[in-house]
Amino acid sequence: MAQDTARQSPTTPATPARALLPLILPALVVGVAASLVFVGVSAVAEKFQHVLWNNLPDALGIGHYSVLWMFVMLTATGIAVGLVVWKVPGHAGPDPATMGLSAPALPPVVLPGLLLANVLMLAGGPSLGPENPIIAANVGLAVWLGRKVLPRQPGELWGLLAEAATIGALFGTPVAAALVISEAFAGRPAKGLLWDNLFAPLLAGAAGAITTVLVAHPTLDLHLPPLGRPGWGDVLAALVVASVAALLGMCAVYAFPYVHGAFRRLRHPMLMLPAGGVVLGALGALGGPLTLFKGLDEIGELASDPEGWSAGQFATMTVVKLAALLVAASCGFRGGRIFPAVFVGTALGLCAHALVPAMHPALGVASGVLGMLLAVTRQGWVSLFTATVLVASPTVLALLCIASLPAWLLVTGRPQMQLHDDGTPVR
Repeated sequence: MAQDTARQSPTTPATPARALLPLILPALVVGVAASLVFVGVSAVAEKFQHVLWNNLPDALGIGHYSVLWMFVMLTATGIAVGLVVWKVPGHAGPDPATMGLSAPALPPVVLPGLLLANVLMLAGGPSLGPENPIIAANVGLAVWLGRKVLPRQPGELWGLLAEAATIGALFGTPVAAALVISEAFAGRPAKGLLWDNLFAPLLAGAAGAITTVLVAHPTLDLHLPPLGRPGWGDVLAALVVASVAALLGMCAVYAFPYVHGAFRRLRHPMLMLPAGGVVLGALGALGGPLTLFKGLDEIGELASDPEGWSAGQFATMTVVKLAALLVAASCGFRGGRIFPAVFVGTALGLCAHALVPAMHPALGVASGVLGMLLAVTRQGWVSLFTATVLVASPTVLALLCIASLPAWLLVTGRPQMQLHDDGTPVR
């Protein structure tokens, strides 16, 4: 009977190797190219940031991160990005509040303005990361060039390769790309086995990650002391911190459409973006220079001295950075929400450690990042992966898997930090 049942059960046909082999070269080319675009944009933004925040204030005799300079720079950044959105062909792409990690294939005319707006934003200090614009630019380039070079290949393939390659480049590992693509496949029917579908995207992600590592040498490891053998107290700590982070993140998610709507009432990018810059300047003055920019360099500074700030200071940075992320994502700056959310989770975890010194700082950081990313991105695997990589402690992974369950219950089925074109939240 068991054998008869097995014979009658439908099986998923495997893709033959001869169908996968032609995808190797396109995946490698897209992976390397996507990484070089990301590295190039990041390098230009870093150079420009140094000019704006070091060379220029030195020449003017002004403190690098004085309250005055933060107001001036963030307002000026709003004006500069507003000019790009207003005047440059393509208007720097669609409203960033409507975009997630999966990007549409934008026309080539849009991409220069989108990348320029992203560079200005990264250098000027608003609390957004490079991920969404870089993914959108690479997807647009890959689809446009892929259709010209290999028109027989479906356009969806080029977009998938570019997305995986860019995510691999952003995180410095193809594992992140595989997790994002796997999660995307789970939401739609796919032909063939999972690993057959992942073959080309994983190769593109690996090429993007290796290229970035060889050229730029990035790392997400915060070099916190590793967690030893966990106890029941560690389980409780992870559950509490991840849940609190998820709840705090959901506060920003629920406020997102209202803050976005308030800026949209200004109607013109030369009003919305400078107004956002003024608000961000005020938040920067309140939270200090560590709450500026995308947040990756800043979390390294926080983690280098977990005892260097009080619980109140960590709490202030947590709230200010989350508010800055909310404003920057609402007023029209071109950027992503993942890396600033990592800063928020890190600051919250270190705040928990400052309040309860018995809590290991690595566990606090990982749990805070996990809960915050679950709320902001709704990407379960990427949230787990990012939280684990930050602390480079395999022991933490089991605790995070447990902590993710109540945190997920708090966020699932609720609005996301992404809007439809009509301003209603994505669910």
